[in-house]
Amino acid sequence: IWNQELRDMVDTKNEQQDKENKELKKKVRELEKELHRKEKALAEAAALLVLKKKLNALTKENEDD
Repeated sequence: IWNQELRDMVDTKNEQQDKENKELKKKVRELEKELHRKEKALAEAAALLVLKKKLNALTKENEDD
């Protein structure tokens, strides 16, 4: 009887660990997705900043002429 109880305890612990691992993997996927979205937004902002600086430089050159 105690053997079966011990097996049941181990099985329950394994099931809990499997559930926790599944939840953690889901959280990791969500965080990776959010990170990717933020990286894209940052790259877009950087590109816009570069374009703005180039436009300002061109505008100043035209004013000097």
